[in-house]
Amino acid sequence: MFYKLPVEFFTMARGWAVIDFLVVLLFVGIGRSNHHHLVNLSGMTSTTWPFAVGLGVGWLIVLARHQRGVSLGAGVEVWLATVAVGMILRVIAGQGTAFAFILVALGFLGALLLGLRLAYSALTRRN
Repeated sequence: MFYKLPVEFFTMARGWAVIDFLVVLLFVGIGRSNHHHLVNLSGMTSTTWPFAVGLGVGWLIVLARHQRGVSLGAGVEVWLATVAVGMILRVIAGQGTAFAFILVALGFLGALLLGLRLAYSALTRRN
């Protein structure tokens, strides 16, 4: 299945996966800071891991469907998987998921995960 894809596909996907992970780290860092939690390694790790797992699930879906990671469709799948799986894992881990937090996560992660893809698309269309 994956062996038929060109190397460039995986190179671009890897780059976008890293960008997406940095977006998740930004989301977690801002959230921890706004709620007066320490932004240290253990705190960041405990808050990040559910969303990182969700991000991984989203990327597995994108790769299994042979989508370009930069596409808006792939971004939607990554975004929704990141939030849905992240929230489910937070509940399982006893970390809590207030309704407002779910909305904030959907808004922030959606704006950046999709917005960056839209910006990239607009910039590369011009060139």
